Amino acid sequence: MPASRVDLTEAAAELLRRLAGDNGPLMFHQSGGCCDGSAPMCYPAGEFRTGASDVHLGDLTVAGVPAPVPVWMSAAQFEYWKHTHLTIDVVPGRGSGFSLEAPEGVRFLIRSRLLTDAELATLD
Repeated sequence: MPASRVDLTEAAAELLRRLAGDNGPLMFHQSGGCCDGSAPMCYPAGEFRTGASDVHLGDLTVAGVPAPVPVWMSAAQFEYWKHTHLTIDVVPGRGSGFSLEAPEGVRFLIRSRLLTDAELATLD
C-alpha cells in the first residue's frame, strides 16, 4: 500500500463531518504563513482557487463526509515540506477568520513527522 502525505485525527474528522453538513464539499489549503501563520485552511470545495503553483497532497476520505476532501499546498512551501507527513488536527483556540472552523472556537493545525525512506520511495 502506498504511503500518504496527509491524514487527520479523529477530532479533526468529527469537525469535518459538522462542517460538511453545514457547507457541503470541503477542501484544505495549507497556508504558507503571513497573517494566518502556517495553518491548514478549510474552505468550501472550489472557494480557494488552486493552480499550477499548488501541489495536491492527497484526498482525505472521512466517514460521514460525502466527498473526499482534497488537501493542497503551494509548490514553494512543498519544497520545504516534501519530506514530511502531515496530520491535520484540531485544538481549542481562535484560528483564521477565513477558515470555516473559525466560528467554532477551535482551529485546525498541522502535526508533522519525517517520512521514512520506504514511504518516500512509494511517493516518488
